[in-house]
Amino acid sequence: MDKTAITILRWGLAFVFFYAAVASLLNPENWAGYLPLFLRNLLPPNILLTGFSIYQIILAALLFSGRKLRWASILAVITLAGIVIFNLGQLDTAFVDIGLAMSALALVELTRAQKQAP
Repeated sequence: MDKTAITILRWGLAFVFFYAAVASLLNPENWAGYLPLFLRNLLPPNILLTGFSIYQIILAALLFSGRKLRWASILAVITLAGIVIFNLGQLDTAFVDIGLAMSALALVELTRAQKQAP
């Protein structure tokens, strides 16, 4: 198993989650439109963004550190797939998340294969 490839995928995904979390905390008005409307009707966007940013920072920390990597990779796939699904109307920007979700899926597969290796 190529640990270098796993590290590159981990750090690349972690950076994306960390950057998005920090950027949405610093400029929530730029990010609120990506939240699903049904959630914005339940809670104010700043509360939703803060909660989601905390989640993303934790996810980024797990990916950076390599701890609980299989679970972190699965969460990354689910998170990115959710972002794409709830932002299909903004596919001009959400298309990037499809590629990121596939990278996270590759990381899931690599960690599964790594676990099975003798």
